[in-house]
Amino acid sequence: QVQLVESGGGLVQAGGSLRLSCAASGKIFSINAMGWYRQAPGKQRELVAGITSGGSTKYADSVKGRFTIARDNAKNTVYLQMNSLKPEDTAVYYCNADLMQYYSGSYYLYWGRGTQVTVSS
Repeated sequence: QVQLVESGGGLVQAGGSLRLSCAASGKIFSINAMGWYRQAPGKQRELVAGITSGGSTKYADSVKGRFTIARDNAKNTVYLQMNSLKPEDTAVYYCNADLMQYYSGSYYLYWGRGTQVTVSS
């Protein structure tokens, strides 16, 4: 079974930094895009940042210049470096990966269970 496990969340003061990690494990043959989403209480889940297998990135306007997404293809891991954090960044952060398992022949989107990020003012 494929698993995506996030880590690195926590409580930080405004202006601080956190680095999230998400490792994909299982019988993975190939991974296309990976990404980070977040969901604040009472709000819909929204894209934070995404990265293709080739390293192309995209960001939500609200995090441009503050957050950086990166991936280590050898480790099937995606990272989110979050700097200059604001209280409005408080949310549960989820990673996802568009991947193919061995003998599958198709790509499917998998999600992690999320990690809480809380930014105090």
